[in-house]
Amino acid sequence: MNSVIDFVAAVPVLASLNIQRSVNFFVSKLGFDAHYVSQGEYGIVSRGNVKIHFWACTDKRISEATGCRVNIRNIKSLYAQCSSQEIVHPNAPLKTTPWGSTEFAILDPDGNLVTFFELAD
Repeated sequence: MNSVIDFVAAVPVLASLNIQRSVNFFVSKLGFDAHYVSQGEYGIVSRGNVKIHFWACTDKRISEATGCRVNIRNIKSLYAQCSSQEIVHPNAPLKTTPWGSTEFAILDPDGNLVTFFELAD
């Protein structure tokens, strides 16, 4: 039997010291929708086809060592929005990479590094 395996999506799960605060940040700063919030347990947000989950964590060192990459379109508009809210990581402004993407990063309230990138056409 020859079956084709089709990977459909990957969903990052970020460490959160405060689930409600994490969800509120992604909703208010980045335009995500809240789908599930259980303080001290788990949270889920989404925007378009992107979903991000949060698990309750009590060790800030874990969230500060965690991150994810989010592929988007129209990165310059998102960069302008994030810059105006002063949430762009100071060491990760908008730049073009040698591997063919344009990207920048933010830190969420718990220190998770979220890198937004757009692939060149």
